[in-house]
Amino acid sequence: MKFSANLSTLFTELPLLSRVGAAASHGFKGVEIWFPYELDARVLRTELESHDVECVMINTQPGNVEKGDWGLAVDAKRRTEFLESVEVAADYAAAIGCPRIHAMSGTLPPDKTREASWDVFARNIDDACTVAARRNLTLMIEPLNEIDRPTFLLTRQSQAIDLIEQLDRENLKIMLDVFHLQRGEGNLIERLRESLPHAAHVQIADVPGRHEPGTGEINFVMVLRTLEQLEWKEWVGCEYFPSENTSASFAWLAALGSQMRSR
Repeated sequence: MKFSANLSTLFTELPLLSRVGAAASHGFKGVEIWFPYELDARVLRTELESHDVECVMINTQPGNVEKGDWGLAVDAKRRTEFLESVEVAADYAAAIGCPRIHAMSGTLPPDKTREASWDVFARNIDDACTVAARRNLTLMIEPLNEIDRPTFLLTRQSQAIDLIEQLDRENLKIMLDVFHLQRGEGNLIERLRESLPHAAHVQIADVPGRHEPGTGEINFVMVLRTLEQLEWKEWVGCEYFPSENTSASFAWLAALGSQMRSR
């Protein structure tokens, strides 16, 4: 299993660039970053190469977070802004050798219905796939649970699968977040099996708390066994907030590895 370290949730006591080396020192060969744009892409690429680490995923810019934005793809009035954010993410990803970008979907405009917003979202994602394809990138969409994100448009795996089948774009995939899936839908293993064929990346954190595996209710031995059974070869992102400190939180890796070997 290939684990990547999410540098937006791990090693946060360090400057962002320094987190690459910190992840490498703990054995990670892959990292992911929500919003790397504060760093010059050439500087980040040099840092990645110096530690023999790959950046496996970045997000598009979220918009104005302080005003409630968490993505821009659902608002017809901000279509140009959304597509510009995809261009920026695609250029940045190509510059650092990152093969995947996550197009953040966004929250419902207060004056629009879900149905109307969905049509806007589908059109924008279709065009975003074209932008990503020009740079040989995979574009991902991620359902977020409606407990934590009640006004988010994309909240269920079935919605993401339907959109992928509707648009029929080869480079459109799911970013499959186990935390959001368990918290928002349950039936984790069953839904994991349904969604994984449509996924390009998996992320993990436990429920509740969004801390490291072993701190909550998810049976991660079963999750990893399911990924093995389905011959998952892509990255599994450690996108959790450590319950204590980052280094101590990695104890779960050894513990789960031991449980997997003793099955």
